[in-house]
Amino acid sequence: MRILIADDHPFTLQGTKSFIESYGHKVTDTCSNGISALNLIILHTPDVAILDINMPGLDGLDIARKIQESKLKTKVVLLTMHKEITIYRKASEYGIYGYILKEHAQTELEICLQEVQKGNRFVSAHLEDDLISDSIDSNDKLANLTLSERKIIELIAQQKTSKQIAQLLFLSERTVEGHRGNIIEKMGLVKEKNSLLKWAIQNIKS
Repeated sequence: MRILIADDHPFTLQGTKSFIESYGHKVTDTCSNGISALNLIILHTPDVAILDINMPGLDGLDIARKIQESKLKTKVVLLTMHKEITIYRKASEYGIYGYILKEHAQTELEICLQEVQKGNRFVSAHLEDDLISDSIDSNDKLANLTLSERKIIELIAQQKTSKQIAQLLFLSERTVEGHRGNIIEKMGLVKEKNSLLKWAIQNIKS
């Protein structure tokens, strides 16, 4: 199979590439951000795209959604640290073919690729035990944020400016400001200077 790998951690990216090639698969492209990944998928239409979820630009879920919307033939396998059940369900809605936690990749990735090659879907055998229910108390408005908004509020908690966030996530500053406004609205915060920054520093764990 022709495979693309996208992960913003160089060590993980190289390790995954070497592991897959040792089983005789061809890695046609590697990249470290979601925008490059999507462009390469559109350009080369690999059989499989192995994607991390958290990446600059577009995250793995964004790419899976765009592949589904564009009816591309590339099959998505998510290789991730995320154990939240809502993220897994969202990935399933986007028609992914594999969902593997990185801690189990060494034993499961090759099995997953074998199943995907047959046209089957593969979900980690460990997933049921590892999934964390994030059905938080309804007062916790974080549950209403999108993955992109969560990434932005995490960076705000690190006291990054909108300009810095835009550069890190390959977005325009205007888009980041729009996200900030949406977050303030969803969190029910007072629309005053630095209210979101103060809330994020107090409530978001780095």
